[in-house]
Amino acid sequence: MGRPGRARDVVRYVPDTDVVVVGAGQAGLASAYHLRSSGLDFAVLDADAAPGGAWQHRWPTLRMATVHGIFDLPGMHFTPPPPDEPAAEAVPAYFAAYESEFGIDVQRPVAVTAVRNAGDGGLLVETDKGTWTTRALINATGTWTRPFVPYYPGQETFHGRQLHTAHYRGPAEFAGKRVVVVGGGTSAVQLLVEIADVAATTTWVTRRPPVFRDGPFTPAYGREVVAKVEARVRAGLPPGSIASATELAWTPQLLEARERGLLRRRPMFDRIVPDGVQWRDGTAQHVDVILWCTGFRPALDHLAPLRLRGPRGGIVVDGTRVVADPRVHLVGYGPSASTVGANRAGRAAVRELRALLAAPAPA
Repeated sequence: MGRPGRARDVVRYVPDTDVVVVGAGQAGLASAYHLRSSGLDFAVLDADAAPGGAWQHRWPTLRMATVHGIFDLPGMHFTPPPPDEPAAEAVPAYFAAYESEFGIDVQRPVAVTAVRNAGDGGLLVETDKGTWTTRALINATGTWTRPFVPYYPGQETFHGRQLHTAHYRGPAEFAGKRVVVVGGGTSAVQLLVEIADVAATTTWVTRRPPVFRDGPFTPAYGREVVAKVEARVRAGLPPGSIASATELAWTPQLLEARERGLLRRRPMFDRIVPDGVQWRDGTAQHVDVILWCTGFRPALDHLAPLRLRGPRGGIVVDGTRVVADPRVHLVGYGPSASTVGANRAGRAAVRELRALLAAPAPA
C-alpha cells in the first residue's frame, strides 16, 4: 500500500489500492477530499488532460451569469467571478486551485476502458496507462461524454447539419441559417436565444409543453426535484437528469426572449426529410440545421463487465451504493447529479466504503 490519502503516479504495472475514483469533476473531487482523511489508500483517474471536468468543454459563450448555481466543493469557497466570465474558464480554474490546495494528485489523462472482477474479491480497473487493482470503486464519470440524440424517421436523409449541445461552440456558425432547436431544458432555451440574434429563422420544438416557474428555486423545490430522480433509480429505471426534472426559470434573458416572440414552442416533429422536418399533419419546414439539446446519458460503459444493470435497464442504487455490488458507488449519478448533490454523495460514499473495507472478510 502507498501512503494513506495519496494518489499514485501513473504506472504500467498493476498497483494496489483501497479505492479508485474514476473522474475528477465535482463528484470525483468531493469524494477525494473525504478519502484524504479516511485512512484509505486511493487513486484518482481522470480522462481529461487538465482540471475542470465537463466544465472545460462547455461552449465559450456560456457565462457565469447564465449558469445554474455553482456550489462550493467541500472545504474551499468558490468566489463568484465576474458575471461575464466564461464558465469554461472560471470553474476549471476553481477545480485546479482545489486540487492544489488539498494535494489531490489526479492522474491524467488516464482513460478507464473497463472494470472487471479480479477473482480475489477485488476489482481490476483497466486503463490506457495500465491496470489498477482495487478493493472498491467510486465512479464519478458524469454524463458529458454520452450526448443523447433520439432517432426520428428519415434522420439519415437530412442534407443539412445536425449537432448536439455538446458540440455547440457559439452562435456565429449559425449566421444566416434556418435552425430548429430541439429540447425543453435550460440549455435549449439559452442556445435558442443566442442563435436567434444571427440566424435567418429559429424554431423551437419540444416533446412536451415546457413548464416555466414563476417563483424562486427554494431548497424545498430542489428536494422535490431530487426525490423524483431518486424514485426512478430506486425502482431500477434509467435515471432522468436533474435538469430534465427542473422547471425553467424566468430569467431576465428569457423574459426578454418572450417579448421578442422567441419562445413560441411547437410540438415535436414526426419525421426528418432531406431539406427539413415534417409534422404528423403533413406540414413541413425547410431548415439548414437541427440542434439537438436533448440531454445526456450516464457514462457507464466501462462498468459493463460487472453486469450491474437490472432488468428494467437501470442500476439500482441505495444512496450511492450499487445494490448488486456494494464495492461500487456511483457519485454524481441520478439524484446526486448536481453540484450540491455530488458533494453530499461523495461524503456518504466514503463513509460507507470505510465501513465495508474495515469489516472482516467472510469465513
